[in-house]
Amino acid sequence: MNRIFVHALAVASLFAASCSSDTSSSPTNTVTDATEAGAAASAEHAGAHTYACPMHPEVTSTKPGEKCPKCGMDLVHNDAVSNGKSYQMKYEATPTQPVAGQPVTLAFTPQEVGNEKAPVPLAVVHEKKIHLIIVSKDLAQFHHEHPEFSADGNYKVPFTFSKGGDYVLFQDYTPDGSSHQLGRQPITVQGPKYTPVKFTKDQMQWQKDGYQATLSFDKALKVGQLLGMKINITKGGQPVTDLDNYLGALGHVVVISEDTDKYLHVHPNDQADKGPNIGFNTNFEAPGLYRVFLQFNHAGQIHTADFTIHVTA
Repeated sequence: MNRIFVHALAVASLFAASCSSDTSSSPTNTVTDATEAGAAASAEHAGAHTYACPMHPEVTSTKPGEKCPKCGMDLVHNDAVSNGKSYQMKYEATPTQPVAGQPVTLAFTPQEVGNEKAPVPLAVVHEKKIHLIIVSKDLAQFHHEHPEFSADGNYKVPFTFSKGGDYVLFQDYTPDGSSHQLGRQPITVQGPKYTPVKFTKDQMQWQKDGYQATLSFDKALKVGQLLGMKINITKGGQPVTDLDNYLGALGHVVVISEDTDKYLHVHPNDQADKGPNIGFNTNFEAPGLYRVFLQFNHAGQIHTADFTIHVTA
């Protein structure tokens, strides 16, 4: 079997929930962003309890009960985030070489670097232990799968690639007692290859099966600023106001850069209604073309909408 060992990647900075603190009035008790993380760890706070985001450990607070402004997760006691360990994800396929149109089992084993034989229990995040994102290299195809723990001690999921060609696998996971990790493996699937799609223009609307989704932002798409992102969903021209949760949230957004090197997993802000608008917050650290994939649940069906955006410097 082929074995590919990939060190966990640092996820590009993103915001997935509004900050619940007033950062202008109480700087010592507010959630800090990456540029303020050093201040939160200064001597001023020595001896005090600190809390950090499991996904973004650079986001800290001295006040319990805060949420991360980058992903919306609850901040936890810092000891549970900074365990000093590094992780990697081992990938195996059975059969070894995936072939288009033929079932393949994808297996993933989280490992502690330097102690690869030790078991690595995973935390449940958004109802699953691993979120597997499969995209074609041109970002025209998108799949969201959930490998399940097996008797072999790894996480497996069956899958069938419809076309041959180049793909990228992302594993979104969090070891117990540690911070969020991202595995990434480029793979090649044999068989008749898909015809690559070249995305060049902004695509802010999507429609399929009678649904339409419209993507908008509250300001120009530029690097390094907090952006309010809204997606409006209609069906047959009428607002959809009875969306169901999918994996514990009203919707999930994955954003991937054109070169597939940058990956953002964005979750919606807390809101009382069930549509037609889903609100997010996010930011970008690098300019370029990005593909945006929204998944939402309505009438018992999971729908995947896709968009294309350009972020400027």
